[in-house]
Amino acid sequence: MTEPAPLTSDAPYLSGLNAPQRQAVLTTEGPVLMLAGAGTGKTAALTARLAHLIATRRAWPSQILSVTFTNKAAREMKERVSRISGGAIEGMPWLGTFHSVAARMLRVHAELVGLQSNFTILDTDDQLRLLKQLIVANNLDEKRWPARQLAGVIDRWKNRGWTPAHIDAAEAEAFANGKGGELYAAYQERLRTLNACDFGDLLLHMLTIFRQHPDVLETYRDRFKYILVDEYQDTNASQYDWLKLLAEPRRNLCCVGDDDQSIYSWRGAEVANILRFEKEFPGAAVIRLEQNYRSTPHILAAATGLIAHNSGRLGKTLWTASNGGDKVRVIGVWDGPEEARRVGEEIEGHARGGGSLDDTAILVRAQFQTREFEERFIAIGLAYQIVGGFRFYERAEIRDALAYLRLVAQPADDLAFERIVNVPKRGLGDKAIERIHRFARATSQPLLLAAAQMLDSDELTPQARRSLARFVGDIGRWRTMSASLSHPELARQILDESGYTAALQAERSAESAGRLENLAELTRAMEEYETLGAFLEHVSLVMDNDAQRGEPKVTIMTIHAAKGLEFPIVFLAGWEEGVFPSQRALDEGGLAALEEERRLAYVAITRARTRATILHAANRRIYGQWTSSIPSRFIAELPQDHIEQETTMTGGESLWRAQWSEHSDPFAHVSRMERRGPGVIRAIAMPDHRSPRDRSTAPKEARGPAVSLGSKGRSDLSLGQRVFHAKFGYGLIAAIEGNKLEIDFEHAGRKRVLDSFVSLG
Repeated sequence: MTEPAPLTSDAPYLSGLNAPQRQAVLTTEGPVLMLAGAGTGKTAALTARLAHLIATRRAWPSQILSVTFTNKAAREMKERVSRISGGAIEGMPWLGTFHSVAARMLRVHAELVGLQSNFTILDTDDQLRLLKQLIVANNLDEKRWPARQLAGVIDRWKNRGWTPAHIDAAEAEAFANGKGGELYAAYQERLRTLNACDFGDLLLHMLTIFRQHPDVLETYRDRFKYILVDEYQDTNASQYDWLKLLAEPRRNLCCVGDDDQSIYSWRGAEVANILRFEKEFPGAAVIRLEQNYRSTPHILAAATGLIAHNSGRLGKTLWTASNGGDKVRVIGVWDGPEEARRVGEEIEGHARGGGSLDDTAILVRAQFQTREFEERFIAIGLAYQIVGGFRFYERAEIRDALAYLRLVAQPADDLAFERIVNVPKRGLGDKAIERIHRFARATSQPLLLAAAQMLDSDELTPQARRSLARFVGDIGRWRTMSASLSHPELARQILDESGYTAALQAERSAESAGRLENLAELTRAMEEYETLGAFLEHVSLVMDNDAQRGEPKVTIMTIHAAKGLEFPIVFLAGWEEGVFPSQRALDEGGLAALEEERRLAYVAITRARTRATILHAANRRIYGQWTSSIPSRFIAELPQDHIEQETTMTGGESLWRAQWSEHSDPFAHVSRMERRGPGVIRAIAMPDHRSPRDRSTAPKEARGPAVSLGSKGRSDLSLGQRVFHAKFGYGLIAAIEGNKLEIDFEHAGRKRVLDSFVSLG
């Protein structure tokens, strides 16, 4: 490599960069942390840095390691570098995702970990099939200890960089009463026999090679003169160790990230990696990109004021050279359906004024929240798209549940039978199902009736006959029950008795928890229809009503899926305690989870360019029960000067700010506050139990007597009494203080809740 070429002031890749961005590009030697806030042009700075290293001949393209988290990001970076460099950049073999780069390395050194260079990378289905075989071989009940749960445990260990030798007795307890480590070792040995690895192995094997074979590590250290890492806040422990080993001794490591946007701990990401960068790399240059090119001053100030409540931040203050813009709006609505109506009306107004539907996005914390928006938009003919997931009724768990209901309603529905005859797994293999098909065709009858007749034959194995008999018997029993049970309750019964709910619960993963929430939302949606037939007909019409491709659409997505995107107008729905922040996250992760939820809120607000609207509902249907909701604590943390709120209290203090100031919920039993002139509040009592379809769009009068704002407790509760809470389940009252209870829940431990949130158990 020749000496670096002199920098010219008219280098095209420096055009348009601000001072901190230029500093990040030109500080080439030593460790650099580019702390890049939302919308501050970090991609422009990162690609300019890459172009600068090549243009000034500090390194050939093949001597630069650039890692990203997605293939899309890698492609975009290569295209942008080529564009700003004035021509195609050839020979950038080490620009890719962590896994793709590690896979390329492992192909060369596979024999050092007992593999051949042509090893296979297993997909999720193959991985689960292999783990299930190991679970069965160890005489474990796969229903109690499902393969998907073991896959999650092993993935967590691999994200931490742990081989089976690292798993101690305490960690092994994470699965099958201490057999987790033994199964992990057996799984790794089986993978070697198959000449295969999973995605976690790609990095783990290379870590093992680097640690055990210093000559291999030295080869790569000599090759990579510069290392660039995007989205550094999303790295896990294994990725961190891999990077740190490669970066020595040159230490020419440039990491780009934002601790305030670390929102993937459930994937193994550790925000501590970016927080300790200066400690791990003494003398590192920390360059803050704080000038935002996306949002208005009010949006930035609201987001900055919110995230300031997190502790242990590296710290930065976003600012913009632009002026004006609307304040962040905070709107309280009666319930979820009104939330969807309100958003729909505003989007229609935007379109009537000449705006495009493509300008607007609705961001939700959990997938189940999309259903009411979808159904409302279909009803009013508003085109929409779900990004980063399926439409509600197209999700696998929803289709499975609907198949059960369709088969109960219509036993001749062969498509429904095919979908769920072995879901969850009942030991009915492909051969058994093929024989049922053959018999049905031969006798010209539906599959369910054919299956019932085959129970008395020897066409099937004894185990298959037993499983099929239970399934056929269950369908018949549920069909009989449908005459006396409401269809929502029937659906809940089917999901429980079929084992479908238990199978998802046994997985104990974030994905399965979301699927359970979707099923709860499905049964809630059924309550709006008089009969099962009417509901199934509605679903058929919804699924057939697909928006035309190519036309402008409203975007609906989760906040996680929206990271990295931006929209002129953003609606942030469901900002209530228990929904956002997520109660499940708080129960499982405590303070760390709360801070990640707050970072997620920061990400949500900063997706908006010109207008951000936060909505919270006074009532939600949760697991089939009306629950009075209180505004998210994040609303109380927004700086008052930068928000515009529709609901206020006398004296100008907001409802939620007062509510959280004493760490109590004095208005939790109040369903809705209505403005009655300046500074006047009317409290409306909880709730109208009629179908949301039968309520007016915006109730104007009380649906019950006005309630007191005092804290007098309920007279029907006493110490030691068994009660039920929609989120925490059953428990015994341990203490009573006014309208506040301390309850020892059977599964959630001791919690402090309001008496209006519990029913007699």
